[in-house]
Amino acid sequence: MVNQARVLEEFVRLVKIDSLTGEERQIADYLKRKLTELGLTVWEDTAAERLGTETGNLIARLPGNIDIPTIFWGAHMDTVPGRGIEPVVRGEAVYSSGETILGADDKAGIAAILEAIQILKEEKINHGPIEVLLTVGEEEGLRGAKALDLNLLLAQFGFVLDSNGEIGSLVVQGPCQNLVEATIAGRAAHAGINPQDGINAIQVAAKAISAMRLGRIDDATTANIGVIQGGEARNIVPDKVYLKGETRSLKRERLEEETRQMQFCLENTAREMGATVKVEIELLYPEFCLSENEVVVQIAQDAVQRLGRQPSMDKSGGGSDANILNARGLRTINLGIAMRKVHTSEEHIFLRDLNLLPLFLVEISQAAVSVLGKV
Repeated sequence: MVNQARVLEEFVRLVKIDSLTGEERQIADYLKRKLTELGLTVWEDTAAERLGTETGNLIARLPGNIDIPTIFWGAHMDTVPGRGIEPVVRGEAVYSSGETILGADDKAGIAAILEAIQILKEEKINHGPIEVLLTVGEEEGLRGAKALDLNLLLAQFGFVLDSNGEIGSLVVQGPCQNLVEATIAGRAAHAGINPQDGINAIQVAAKAISAMRLGRIDDATTANIGVIQGGEARNIVPDKVYLKGETRSLKRERLEEETRQMQFCLENTAREMGATVKVEIELLYPEFCLSENEVVVQIAQDAVQRLGRQPSMDKSGGGSDANILNARGLRTINLGIAMRKVHTSEEHIFLRDLNLLPLFLVEISQAAVSVLGKV
């Protein structure tokens, strides 16, 4: 049923198209042409205007021949980082040939969607209406999903192909995340002549960070300081330091608790050492949690079983478009697509998984007929 040569050729073509976040114009144009050739009606929303970028989200519609509610398949078009990607088949997997990422995140998902559509058409498989949602800006704060024009979508639930779990892994719970930024202001002084007159902002930051709970805090919660910038010269007591960190949790109350703890460490230490600090906190995305009795989960479980596998109901520590879509009212499950070591030069995907993914989507279309026909 799957044309393996065609899937590989399409995947290779996709990853060779540069599509860094904010620079998705070329791949969006290609996908608009491709989806139109496959008989879908394609729209591009106005997210680009709201985001100040060059490309909007794509929404495409494949009519069905069975009267059931519309579902959607989703993936994101942007990758990070990497230009000039040259994919190579090495053994039983596809890798990047150089120092770049491969881009299976998320072009393996896009390739699977394109092949699944072709299978449905070539095999004349009965299915309900299906929409394809291809977002921009996922890798930098899920910005495309946040700016998505929901009026262009008929579907009320669907499936995002963007988890590194095995095929059959169903991510039904994802975390919320706070961005934490802090600017510490001390007092500059000459490090050799009058250091006693200075307040070392780096020392303040170091003491504050050492008091924080960082890393894995509990099963649901993590915290991290990932960026620290400050100092101008070795002989100057530094008067400014910038910190950037985050907290994540599957539970909103734990997110807020750990964020408060991080803020307290910064403000209390600054006060003790005679410095000042400005702390800014932003909720980057909310948590989501799907129950097993929800239609979208039932469809996904049925589809996995049709593949001869057992579904795994999983939690994720990372954010995806599913966080935003769920918050905006579209019940969305994030599917494992078996991409490995993403965002590194060792990123790869096995050919067996590249070939199984389109079948999984076809089975989702059939499970939708079975489950939604009973609703």
